[in-house]
Order: sequence, then structure tokens, then C-alpha cells
Amino acid sequence: MNAQERHVTFDASRGAEAPPELVQLLTPEGERVEHPAYDIDLTPEEIRGLYRDLVLVRRVDMEAVALQRQGELGIWASLLGQEAAQIGSGRALTDADMAFPTYREHGVAWCRDVDPVNLLGLFRGVNHGGWDPAEHNFHLYTIVIGSQTLHAVGYAMGIQRDGADAATIVYFGDGATSQGDVNEAFIWASVFNAPVVFFCQNNQWAISEPLEKQSKIPLYRRASGFGFPGIRVDGNDVFACLAVTRQALKNAREGQGPTLIEAFTYRMGAHTTSDDPTRYRVAGELEAWKLKDPIERVKAYMFKTQIADQDYFDAIDAEAADLGRDVRKRCLEMPDPHPLEIFDNVYTEPHALLVEEREQYAAYLATFEGGDR
Repeated sequence: MNAQERHVTFDASRGAEAPPELVQLLTPEGERVEHPAYDIDLTPEEIRGLYRDLVLVRRVDMEAVALQRQGELGIWASLLGQEAAQIGSGRALTDADMAFPTYREHGVAWCRDVDPVNLLGLFRGVNHGGWDPAEHNFHLYTIVIGSQTLHAVGYAMGIQRDGADAATIVYFGDGATSQGDVNEAFIWASVFNAPVVFFCQNNQWAISEPLEKQSKIPLYRRASGFGFPGIRVDGNDVFACLAVTRQALKNAREGQGPTLIEAFTYRMGAHTTSDDPTRYRVAGELEAWKLKDPIERVKAYMFKTQIADQDYFDAIDAEAADLGRDVRKRCLEMPDPHPLEIFDNVYTEPHALLVEEREQYAAYLATFEGGDR
């Protein structure tokens, strides 16, 4: 790569240095810092809970990657390196808030009590998501890039008209900011003052395209052009992500309209398991970001403040190993659906064309030995 092709966030002389406008409450070395506008008072129990979330979610993700490599999942979109952005923002939600994910928000799903095995079922091809969005206030995964931002704004406008004490949050990546849907969602949210938080996980790479090919300015600054505030937070700092998202959601519920949060983080693994990041990323960039690991900084802080000892960390690691074994076992035990189930849950009411197509497919299956199974 020549100098112009080098990634905008990486400089060999300084590593993955934080930009000056970044909101940060916990440094990569595990030092607690103050911020005049965004601070948070967490109890030792809450900090231990956040650490547990981070470790267990990473363990589920690692198991899913292994299952895909072994042919048990069709594909998987890893969240490695983005755990703090997802857990911090996910734990900021109230029960009444509604979350709209992409296909990578496994940490937010965890915070909304969605069984990880349901996530695996989607990528295994045995269900269409496997959870009820209304039960968890967590929408189904969205594969079409950026389309969920419009869904979230529409839902937020419904909340607004119902007078409910709630807000929506919608997740997307840096690459999605180039999509028309996202920019249209910004317009509608701004004009109607919708109670929505746009949470952009800027992991630096839109598959193989670096950030500088998406924007000439920091992404959070785009919000000002649409008439609402934007803020950049250290996406590897779970404390900061929690504090900033909690405030943005509070503002939304109080009628102050939308906020764009840019969580400045890094995708440590591949875009999906079908991707090879070594073809477009330099090794030094990855090594620099490893020093900013979201789990290790919380662990360092907990050691320094004596919030937890080695026995606690060993217990969490053991729980994570148990969770991994349980997820793997239940994933492999998931039965294949009957072929005709593809026609279920397509429309809320019977649909003549769908009924006809189902009957035709059933007749086709019947021509094979055991085709009714």
C-alpha cells in the first residue's frame, strides 16, 4: 500500500491513537478518566456485570466462528473487537425501548435476553430468526444494508404519536452511512424530531473499503447537516458507550429528537466468515488495535481498583466455557425444519397465491421417497 492507501486511523508512529474529540471514560490501560459532559457512576456489581457480559458474548461469538468453520453454520458475522460498543449501548436500553439491529449485534441480542442459539439457527438455516421481536423489544436481524434505519424511524414516530415513554435505537456500520436509506432516515428523524438514536459502529472497514472511502469528515459530524447532534465515543470503552447512549436515549424520550452516536471501534476479525481481511488490511493496524481490547481494559481497571480478584476472573472464564459447550450442543441438536415451513409466517392472513404455491410444492415433494418429511 502507498501512503494514500493507508488507513486513515492508522499511523505507524502512533498506532491506533484516539482522535481528540473522542468521549472516553476508561483508557486502554484501564485508567478511569472524567468527562465534563458524559460521566457515569457505576457500582462494583454493575462493573462486574459488564465484564461478564463482554466475556460471555465473546465466547458465544468464538463458538459460532468455530461452528461455521466446521460446516455447521452457513456463514457468521463476528463481533470480535466490538463487544464494548454493543454491551454498553445494549445495557443503556430500558425495557420499553426498541432496538433495530443489523446482522452483527449479537451483544445487543444478549442484553435483550435473546437466546444465542436462536442467532445460530438463523445462520444455520433452520429458522427465520427464532425470536419474537415484541417479546424482547429487539427486531429481527436485517441483512439489507441500512434498511433498518427507516424501520427504526418509523417505529419511533409511532412511539411519538402514542405518547409512550420510550425510544428506539438502530445499529449500522460505517459503510451503511453511504446508503440512501440511512440518509433518508436521518431526514425523517430530524424533520419529525423522532425519538431515535442512530448508533453507528465505525469498525473502520466496510468489508474491504476503508473509512476514507466513505467520508472525508468524521462520521458523527454528518448529523449537523441534518439538524441534530452527533457524538463520537470510544467504541472499545464499555463505560463511555453506556454513558453516552444512556444520555442520548434519555434526550430522545424527553422530546429532544435524534442523536447520531459514532462508536469508534475496530473489527478485529473478518467482515464475515466468507471474507479474508489479510487481502486488504496491514498487520500492524490489527496489532495496534489489539492493545485497545475492550475486555482487557475493564479487567485491568477491576484489578487496580480491587473490584475483583483472580478467583472471580477464573469463575467467569469457567462460566464462558460452559456456555460455549451448551451453545454448541444445542446448535447441533436443532432439527431441520420441514420444507413446507418456508411458507409459514409470510403473511398475517391466508394468501391465495401462497396457498397455491404451497400446494404445488407439497405435490412436488411427494414425488420423492420420504418427501412428506
